Amino acid sequence: MKAFYGHEIYVQSAGVHSELEVDGFSVAVCEELGISLSGHTVRSFDQMQEWGDDLSSFDLIVALSPASQRRALDLTRVYHLDVEYWPIMDPTGLGAKRDEKLEAYRQTRDQIRGRILERFGPPTA
Repeated sequence: MKAFYGHEIYVQSAGVHSELEVDGFSVAVCEELGISLSGHTVRSFDQMQEWGDDLSSFDLIVALSPASQRRALDLTRVYHLDVEYWPIMDPTGLGAKRDEKLEAYRQTRDQIRGRILERFGPPTA
C-alpha cells in the first residue's frame, strides 16, 4: 500500500498470529517490484492493541484469510468500520523446489496487488 499510495493512506498490517519475521520468499518477490519488506515486522491483532493501535481509529480491515476475517469481525463488532475479505492464495505450502515456491509467492503477490489497485485505484506514489 505504501509503495502505491505513499502516506495518503495510513496502513498497518496485522495477522492472527505473529512470527515477528517476514517470510523470506515474500521479501524476495516484493523486491522484484522494488518494494522492500526487509524492515517490516509481523504483528498480531493483539500486539497492535498492546502497542497502542486503536482499532476504532481505522476505517477498513482487509482480511486475507478466513481466520483473519473471523478475528477481525470479532474484534470490531463494537466499532463502526468495514471488514473486507479478499480470498488470496496462501503460498506457504506450495512448491517443492525454490523456483516453484517463488512462483507461488509471485502469484499471491500479484493477486494482492490486483485487489489493492481494484479497490483503491491507480498508484499515486
